[in-house]
Amino acid sequence: MKKKIFTALLLLCTLSIAAEAQETEKSFTVEVSNTWNKAKADEPVVIKLSEINPQFRVRSAVVMNGNEEIPSQLDDLNGDRRPDELAFLVDLPAKGKKTLTVTLSSAKSDKTYPARVYAEMLVSDKRGKHVPVQSVTIPGTSNIYNQMHHHGPAFESELVAYRLYFDHKQTVDIYGKFNKGFEIKESQFYPTDEQLARGFGDDVLMVGGSCGVGALKGWDGKKATHITPVATLTERIIAYGPVRTISEIEVADWQYQGSELNMTNRYTLYGGHRDVFVETFFEEPLKDEVFCTGVVDIKGSVSYSDHKGLIGCWGTDWPVNDTVKYAKETVGLATYIPQKYVKDEVKDKANYLYTISAKGNNYFTHNITFTSMKETFGYKTPEDWFAYIREWKDELEHPAVVKVKK
Repeated sequence: MKKKIFTALLLLCTLSIAAEAQETEKSFTVEVSNTWNKAKADEPVVIKLSEINPQFRVRSAVVMNGNEEIPSQLDDLNGDRRPDELAFLVDLPAKGKKTLTVTLSSAKSDKTYPARVYAEMLVSDKRGKHVPVQSVTIPGTSNIYNQMHHHGPAFESELVAYRLYFDHKQTVDIYGKFNKGFEIKESQFYPTDEQLARGFGDDVLMVGGSCGVGALKGWDGKKATHITPVATLTERIIAYGPVRTISEIEVADWQYQGSELNMTNRYTLYGGHRDVFVETFFEEPLKDEVFCTGVVDIKGSVSYSDHKGLIGCWGTDWPVNDTVKYAKETVGLATYIPQKYVKDEVKDKANYLYTISAKGNNYFTHNITFTSMKETFGYKTPEDWFAYIREWKDELEHPAVVKVKK
């Protein structure tokens, strides 16, 4: 009798453990389709975990294409220490599709994937040492621009690097490379003479008071304006890779066009990409506020516009004030705003621009990209660059279609 009771308890225990294991792992298939007539390389796929509703705290994920594992990452976007999105990259043939298997688990994983991106934000102390930080918040009346090494978050893919200014300008600045690879960890945006001799890239654009490459600005009816006055300014890095890096600029109580706006700009760069996806979030739906973005008008540049949200330029200038040590740099820049957000195409002294409005919405997006002529893998003429950005826009307007089959 005792033996039967023991056997029954053991069976119940086994069933309980099996049930618990079932509750802490969930698998589903994902169909990713390319509706475009050209092949896509490193196409981003993002799955919102809220739509999966796994019923447990997800700590790891595995994405499989048949017997091949695809590197992926889980990102906590709202700071509650629970992942909100799963992201990975896939190659897709023209008009083709792939069916993948995703397994979410409550078990932690020490698995690592090769890095496709890198990001850092550093504060300089009194001795000149650079201390890594993930998030910094200051009053809107403070200025720590020169205490932030490379003046704010810096992030890169194998192709390009960007930085975001930590001040009222919030400019997007760029770093061009000769060769594909990662340089920011070693050069920290300011390569030494020895690094330059080894073929490192460098800052390739003088942005001044402009929008640089696609920084969101205010609009006063005649020119772009900076994001001021604000109660607080926060810049942070919320994802470091290996698939994508995500940086944010957040302002509270921006006094703008009769409104008090709480706004976050989110910059996402994927491995294998030279372009950045920019999202703008507002705490409350917009009224009649008008914003703008575009690209800096490089002195003597030639520009291109399709008058439907795409604006680009190609030009040559000194990237810094030191015109003895540094040579002029030639770059191609571009910004794309989905046409539903475009109000007008405009120009001020510093920039080629589109104005943006999104009445009744608390979200809009745009995309930015650039090339440096020093790239061994890039574009060498304005004609080639403008042809590329037209195709870039076409590809952006044909994103992969993702269907989750639970």
